[in-house]
Amino acid sequence: MKNYINTLNNTTKEYFRILSKDFPEFLNDYIYTKEMQKLDGINQICGAYWRMENIYVDMYSVLKHSIAVALIVWNFTHDKKQTLAALFHDISSPAFKHCIDFLNGDAEKQESTEEQTIQTIRNSEEIMGFLKRDSIKLEEVCDYKIYPIADNKTPKLSADRLEYTFMNGIYYKKVWNLAEIKEMYEDLYVSKNEENILELGFKNIEIAEKFIDGASKLWPLWIRSEDTVTMYFFADIIKKMYEKKFLTKEDLYEFPEEKIVELIRNCKDKNIANLFTKFMNCKEFTESEEFVDKSGIFCVDRKVKRRYINPLVKEKRIYECSKKAKNIIDNYKNMHISKFAYIKL
Repeated sequence: MKNYINTLNNTTKEYFRILSKDFPEFLNDYIYTKEMQKLDGINQICGAYWRMENIYVDMYSVLKHSIAVALIVWNFTHDKKQTLAALFHDISSPAFKHCIDFLNGDAEKQESTEEQTIQTIRNSEEIMGFLKRDSIKLEEVCDYKIYPIADNKTPKLSADRLEYTFMNGIYYKKVWNLAEIKEMYEDLYVSKNEENILELGFKNIEIAEKFIDGASKLWPLWIRSEDTVTMYFFADIIKKMYEKKFLTKEDLYEFPEEKIVELIRNCKDKNIANLFTKFMNCKEFTESEEFVDKSGIFCVDRKVKRRYINPLVKEKRIYECSKKAKNIIDNYKNMHISKFAYIKL
């Protein structure tokens, strides 16, 4: 069996080794199952990845994100069950990930695609065989929400929220370098929050402020008009492909995103193909306080999930003990976003 970490490029390998100095060998069997490997064809940045002018040669996949979250959990718990629950948390992700939550009418929580996690694991003979071998029950690894280090509610700090923040700060918008991530990561420890529940927290307020300063540069990206319109557009184009029988729901769980994009671009229905081409070339995203219902206009509601973090620092929220962080968080929470956004197609 290959050791997964040896397949990575130097940047990702170094990043993973920051998250956990040792790469637990038991993960490899699970990583190389069919169900986990399909995640390598899904981008963690969802549909936005395909609009980027300089698409990464080595894209950051949902598989890499899942492994990185598992490494964080392993680093702080050294518990196999919690680590595997973290590894499996996105195992039921379809192509374009959260875009399909938008298709399912779940733009605000973005959790609808997680509902098939237990079924995906249960239906995998490989995974179930490994779990039996390792004396681990399905119910102990099918829901990472039962482990607060792995997942908790916004704006608390969890392994999942920490990883996608770090990842976006390296791969999406250059906010930190690896040395800075190492400094922040090594300042974290398992703390107790105000509800007496375990949570990752910082030891030093200066480092926590540095984390907030960098993370806050990412938060607006996830609610900007381009991002929201893109998510809704991919949901809409996938729906059109469904309706015309050019794509099935099952295809989203079998095909990598690259293949589905090609199916759309080469669609026999030229209206769909041309619409996709126009969208990919679109540069102007317009905000509006009223819904724009005109021919050639693709207008969407901007009521979406606001992601941010208010971490613990020595068991107190940084919002309570840092004026600088409080101002940053307040500015983001109070930031006005238009009710709608649209593009001309």
